[in-house]
Amino acid sequence: MAASLQQHDPGSQLWVLSLDAFTTRFLRELKQKDLHVTDLSELEKADAELLKTKANRTRVEYYFTLSPCWPLHLLRENASIQRITYVDADMFFFASPEPIFAEMKEASVLVTEHRYPPHLSHHERYGRFNVGLLSFCNDSDGLMCLDDWREKCIDWCYDRDEDGKYADQKYLDAWPELLGKALHIVRRRGVNLAPWNWSQYHYTFPNGRCLVNCDPLELFHFARFRPNFGCLFFQSGQLEYGIMPWRLRQHVYGTYWRALKKAETRVSALRSGHRLPCSTNRGWHGFWRAFIPRVIFGSDWLRVGSYFISGRFGLGRYSGQILSWLRRRFGKQPAPVTRKPHPVLSAVPFE
Repeated sequence: MAASLQQHDPGSQLWVLSLDAFTTRFLRELKQKDLHVTDLSELEKADAELLKTKANRTRVEYYFTLSPCWPLHLLRENASIQRITYVDADMFFFASPEPIFAEMKEASVLVTEHRYPPHLSHHERYGRFNVGLLSFCNDSDGLMCLDDWREKCIDWCYDRDEDGKYADQKYLDAWPELLGKALHIVRRRGVNLAPWNWSQYHYTFPNGRCLVNCDPLELFHFARFRPNFGCLFFQSGQLEYGIMPWRLRQHVYGTYWRALKKAETRVSALRSGHRLPCSTNRGWHGFWRAFIPRVIFGSDWLRVGSYFISGRFGLGRYSGQILSWLRRRFGKQPAPVTRKPHPVLSAVPFE
C-alpha cells in the first residue's frame, strides 16, 4: 500500500501506527523522510482511556477501537497537518489520489459508501459506510467528528451487531446528520472498489488502464484476500459477493501480487530469510467452512505466477446473487463486512 501511494503521490507523508516490534524496527531502519512510524505503545501512553479498553476486548476489537484514536492523536500532536487521511493497510493505489480530494472541495470529512448492489443490500445492517478510507481536515468539524467517534468507540466497540451498533463502522451512519454539508461522500466509482461492490459496474481496459463505468480505477480494497494452506492457493474473499471474471481479476489481483513480491524482496534485503506468510493458520475448521460453495463457485484461486485461476469459466460471478437468495429463502444472516488488520502493519493515514 505504501509503495503504491509513493508511486502515484510522491509528495505524500505517511504516518504509520505499527502494531508490533518487528514492524517498528524495520520501518525505522528504512530512514525514509516521508515515513513517520509510531509504535502502538506510544499511542497507548498518550491515550490512557484507549489503553483501558484493551483488557475487555479481543485483539481485532481493540484494532477497531484504534481507528478514531490514531488520526485524532496525530491532528492534536501535529498542528501543521491540515488534513489527515486514514487508509486500511490492505488497500492499493492504482492512480493518484489527488482527484479524490479535488472532489472533497470545502468539506471537512470525506467518507466512502459500501455501495452494495441490490442483491447485497442486506449487508447494510453492518454499516452504510466503509472505514477503509476516511479523510479529516484539521478544523472544528473534522476534530469534532473524530472526537465524537473516539468517545463512542471507547465506550463500545465489539465485533458483533448489537442495538444498532457494529464495531467501529456502524457509528459512521450518523455522520450525514451530524455533519451536514461538512461531510462529502465520494462519488468516484473507482475509489474503494472492493469485493462487495465490483459486480455492479462495467469495465473497459483502454491502453492498459482499467475504467469503472468510465471512471478510472484509483483505489482497491483487498479485504479477505489471504493465502490458504500455502502461497499457491488463495481465498479471494469474494464468495459472499461474486467472483471476479478473468481479465479484471488479473488486472487487479495480478498487479497486487507483483507488488507484494516486490515488498517481500525489499523486506528480505534487510531481514534475511523473511518470507510472506503462506498460511492463514485457521486450521481445518476454517478450511471446511463453506467448503461446498467454495468448490462450486471457485472462490479459492490457484496462483500460477501472477495469474489467479478459479477454473469455473465465469460461474463464480453469480455466487453473491445465489447465496443471497438462499439466505433470504432460509432466513440465515450474512457474515458482516469486517476489516481485520494484518498483525504486522496497521492502517496508514497519509497527509
